[in-house]
Amino acid sequence: MLYPPVCIFGGGERRILSGQFFIQLLNPGIGLLFATAFFLLWLNRRERYVAYAAAAYISSAIAFLIQDVGPVLPMEVQRIPSNLGFLITGALFAAAIVKRYGLPVPWRAMAVAGALSMTLFLWFLLVQPSISARILSISIGTGAIAVMVVVALWPIEKRYIIDRVLFWVAALSALNLIVRPIVLLALGGGFDNYVGFQQSLYWTTVQFSQAMVSIVAAISLMVAVGIDLIRELRAEANADDLSGLLNRRGFEARATSALRRCAEADRPVALLIADLDHFKQVNDRHGHAVGDAIIACFGAHVLDLSAPDMVAGRIGGEEFAVLLPGASIESARQLAEVIRIGLPTACSARVPPSLVPTTSIGLAAGVPSEGLSQLMRRADEALYDAKRAGRNRVRAFNPVPVKLAASAG
Repeated sequence: MLYPPVCIFGGGERRILSGQFFIQLLNPGIGLLFATAFFLLWLNRRERYVAYAAAAYISSAIAFLIQDVGPVLPMEVQRIPSNLGFLITGALFAAAIVKRYGLPVPWRAMAVAGALSMTLFLWFLLVQPSISARILSISIGTGAIAVMVVVALWPIEKRYIIDRVLFWVAALSALNLIVRPIVLLALGGGFDNYVGFQQSLYWTTVQFSQAMVSIVAAISLMVAVGIDLIRELRAEANADDLSGLLNRRGFEARATSALRRCAEADRPVALLIADLDHFKQVNDRHGHAVGDAIIACFGAHVLDLSAPDMVAGRIGGEEFAVLLPGASIESARQLAEVIRIGLPTACSARVPPSLVPTTSIGLAAGVPSEGLSQLMRRADEALYDAKRAGRNRVRAFNPVPVKLAASAG
């Protein structure tokens, strides 16, 4: 969301003082610096949105160099590639932010906005010259691209502070690009020539604010890249590659957090623990490759049935746990039966026809302020009850021992 270009040369006469020349190199320098930084990040993280960010800052640097340092061409046509470069910069940076969230990039809409903006710019450059109109045409075109980012990010859940920062960078950029030139031009009037434009309040605000926005936008996106990397590393550390579910450490961490949220909201919760029946015999008779295939199929089967807030993990060799926030024991029983009945079909393409994998499942309902270890212990007891009853079945934890209940009758 970079600011629209502005031009300081007029009538073929270059007006650069030595100090001013170095100021004009500020924005190209910032652009090249951040383009290099994002390119190095992209070498280590081949994410497309990082490449978009690098390309955006390269485009910004080139546009400023053409505008402020390049030679003055007849009819000021050097402003055409420089302003086009700023529109491309806005589109690429918008693509970087939107793509970071895995959303479709609105290339077509941005192309339409850019084309309309450049058409107006060319009209007010070549047909009906007006510096103020050119400023507005590029500012509003770039602002429209920033608005597209705001619209794309509005419904996204902003889990981290950096998500809110990126949203507000886009929102404030859109507001600034559209409102600022209108207000300043209304207060200061138009420009008769580029000498007056160069000495105007508008040009002063653009020179300063452009550098600030470039830095804030780049740092925000770099922080987002770092957070994404940390999240991926954490996910890898907590994932079980074979089943596609969480490993025990990851399951316990997420399940503990989910239990705490359920207790705070006074929501029910249920836990099921599943164990693949006769798994050692399967490995001994059919080989570990078949055993691994069953584990992978079980994990995929559970993921296919996943519900919102569900936490599923492989907590042992052939043992799995699924926490169901908001679920009653009966709804948990229904899910457990679907898992159990559907397992042979889920594995059919990857195991010998003579092998029919089965699973035993134990259920337990959570109680307020109960820790995960207590809940798992009761689900384990129900699992052992399912195994004692002959396996390939679902049992729920019963707090009253069966023998005592019978004798009491």
